[in-house]
Amino acid sequence: MPAGRPDRTSPLPLWAQVCDDLRRRISAQEFTETFPGEFALTEEYEVSRHTVREALRVLREEGLISSHRGRPTRVEAPRYRQSLGTLYSLFDSMTEQGVAQTNDVLRLARTNNATVAGHLGEPDDVDLIVLERLRLANNEALAHDITWMPAAIAAPLLDIDFTSTGLYAELQRTCNVSMDAGHERITTLLAPRHIAQLLGITVKDPVFLIERRATAQGRPAIWRETHIRGDHFSLETDWSPTTSSTTALTTPSNGTAH
Repeated sequence: MPAGRPDRTSPLPLWAQVCDDLRRRISAQEFTETFPGEFALTEEYEVSRHTVREALRVLREEGLISSHRGRPTRVEAPRYRQSLGTLYSLFDSMTEQGVAQTNDVLRLARTNNATVAGHLGEPDDVDLIVLERLRLANNEALAHDITWMPAAIAAPLLDIDFTSTGLYAELQRTCNVSMDAGHERITTLLAPRHIAQLLGITVKDPVFLIERRATAQGRPAIWRETHIRGDHFSLETDWSPTTSSTTALTTPSNGTAH
């Protein structure tokens, strides 16, 4: 894809025009193997080295590229944001950020799981609906999650195609159930082997493990375990002196929260 040479009659500075065009080319995944050096960019855009350096500085501040002394500049993996402190839907959050997403449904079935039943405050042998998905963002694996719900409220979901829809929206539409509160624990760990294989990363790469219990009208309705790629995801929160607390947890020796 050829570079869009700057319009010298435009009131927009040359560096800003070069920056805009490089954003376009990065978005089009033109630089998947290598990113051109400063000299190559000055020739390609027919601008000064100072102009190129200013454009690259802005791209670095935006997190689109990275460069270190003695190493070539490279395009950074996309990073998606999620605010904490709200009962969010990952599907809706990604949609709001303009991310094309789909779900590869690995399992949707009726099952029993005594451990999960305990998280939900249900008897060990209660019937549960389990939904296991590989979450894709712009056709790249971003997260793997497994969600369990009491069959008494979620059985109609067995007929839903979750390829391109969110769970909370379908719970509301199909089961007339709305999540109203929840508790979430977030742990960082190295990717378990089966998760690494699903996400296309290595066992040395970090992931977030998000464990969530959500309630509907005060009753536990969802237990979810989600592994999200650490290189593609960031968590954000607002805080004040009156809303911060720290609780000590005993963590198993393998570093995984349960």
